[in-house]
Amino acid sequence: MRIILYAGKGGVGKTTMSAATGVECARRGNRTLVMSLDPAHSLSDSFDLPGSLMGFGGGQPVAVDENLWIQELDLQRELEENWGEVFRYLASLLRTTGLREVLADELAILPGMEEVACLLYINRYAREKKFDVVVLDCAPTGEAMRFISLPTSLEWYMRKIFKLERNIMRVVRPVAKRLTSLPLPDDDYFEAIQRLFGRLEGIEKLLRDPAITTARLVTNPERMVLRETQRAFTYFHLFDVTVDAIVINRILPPAVQDEFFAKWRESQRGYIEEAESYFAPVPLWQVELGRREMLGRAELGRLASSLFKDKDPADVFFTGKAFEFTKSDGRYVLSIRAPFLKSGEIDLMKNNDELIVRVGSFKRFVALPRRVAALEPSAATLEGGHVRIVFGGSPDGQEDG
Repeated sequence: MRIILYAGKGGVGKTTMSAATGVECARRGNRTLVMSLDPAHSLSDSFDLPGSLMGFGGGQPVAVDENLWIQELDLQRELEENWGEVFRYLASLLRTTGLREVLADELAILPGMEEVACLLYINRYAREKKFDVVVLDCAPTGEAMRFISLPTSLEWYMRKIFKLERNIMRVVRPVAKRLTSLPLPDDDYFEAIQRLFGRLEGIEKLLRDPAITTARLVTNPERMVLRETQRAFTYFHLFDVTVDAIVINRILPPAVQDEFFAKWRESQRGYIEEAESYFAPVPLWQVELGRREMLGRAELGRLASSLFKDKDPADVFFTGKAFEFTKSDGRYVLSIRAPFLKSGEIDLMKNNDELIVRVGSFKRFVALPRRVAALEPSAATLEGGHVRIVFGGSPDGQEDG
């Protein structure tokens, strides 16, 4: 099964790109599912479907064309089917604080529940081999980062904390019940978590396999949007999820020559050039602003033809990493892929959380993670087709502080 994530800032066109990709994959004969991870679902609107049609789906896949299904998760149904004991315990705990029942039920829906529900479906579809391609229309960047980080966090919790917490609660529960009126989690609560984790087993490997899962970042040629896309690019790298394409959407077409848009055209050209420096060697696809909304399968098909041309959207368009962060001897190391560079003086400039690297005509921008952004680069070398930059410490190997 092939998994393709479309991520980016809210409003850049992720849903439209996801839907167009699904249409083209299905046209090529792949059993394709497009799944919305955004709580504010708009996938059915993209396909210009009546709301009642999705309502009958009940959060399950709905066939919209030959080889093509779409799915918008129903969180209430997921709570009932997958989070029953956990949700009931949290809600009862909140009610003891004096919150009204409706408010307690609402607050008991913790961040991450929807993402876990999506992971459960993906894992199930992979095991059942139900679909050839699953296209994920991710929520805005922050939620998308939570989605890809959840498998690692859950794995850590289950291996390090869960068994200890469960055993301690078995011992203290009889005594604690006599000392407090607060509800304590019983064994059904822990059993529910255990079952959930069992159904998620293997999902981390699935998401980290670049032959199966890749992300495509959708952006617009605007400063704020491009900056957020750059940060998302960095964090996908940190979580070992391969980004195989960048989609720059809503570019003014050459036919728009009105003087009113002259400054827009000029600024867009500049931001597209910046994007090439940010994301190379990852392929960068440009999509022009359309004359109308891309609604319905016909319009989505036309967009897919323009976006992919003769390419198969299910292919992997880039393998490896444009850069990688590691830690060595207590210091952070940034390795930037530069296979054609043999020699040259390395020039570094750091501006807040952004590092600009120049080697001759080679220029790269890298958005630094917060921990690394707090440090200064102390050494830079060119080794085996990679620019290697060390943060913290000093060039002679002595560590700061």
